This record gives sequence, structure tokens and C-alpha cells, in this order.
Amino acid sequence: MDTVFIRGLRVDTVIGIHDWEKEQPRPLILDLELATDAARAAATDHIDDALDYDAVARRIRREVTDNRAELIETLAERCAAVLREEFGIPWVRLRINKPGAIGVGIDVGIEIERGSRQNG
Repeated sequence: MDTVFIRGLRVDTVIGIHDWEKEQPRPLILDLELATDAARAAATDHIDDALDYDAVARRIRREVTDNRAELIETLAERCAAVLREEFGIPWVRLRINKPGAIGVGIDVGIEIERGSRQNG
């Protein structure tokens, strides 16, 4: 299994449990690792045979901004489910960083893995 990655995907959204967090958007930084078989895309050199990382990034941005969550844990699960169900990705590692959530210069976040990297 090969891996396509997207690192540093910034999405501004409203997220948090405190009232002050619900007042204005804040940045989240997402890093994704997505299992794929790149052999066919390499052989054909055609996007239809590849995991389209632009489409993935656009869909994840939409998920984060359109479906508000209070917890990054909830958001991470939703994003992983979208990736696996809509793009047929068998394994995903997703990290969500919430910069400054507990003070200036302090990052907090979550990293989850869902699915299996095994071939067939």
C-alpha cells in the first residue's frame, strides 16, 4: 500500500465547548495520510486512476466548516468516515491541531487511525 499525504491543511471554523470559542472562527490544521495503490495511476498518468488530493482537501474543508462539532474528537471521526466512505480509502491517519487552544504558542490536538493498510 502506498500513501498520499496532505500536510498543513488549514481550515478556519467555529469549534469548541466554551461560549467564547463559539463566537468566531479559529484555525485548525489537519494532516492526513491516506492509503492507496499508486501503481495504476503511475502506469496511466491519469488523474482518474489516482487519489485526487485536491478533491480530498476540498471535501474535508467542506466537512469541517459545514458540520460544526464541539470536540475535535468528533470532527476527526467524521472526517475519517468521509474519507473512507466517499473516497474508498482503506486506511487513514488524521491529525487535527488546534493551535493556541490552551494558550498562545501551545498546540493541542488529536491523531486517529482508522481502517487497515493491508492489501486485499
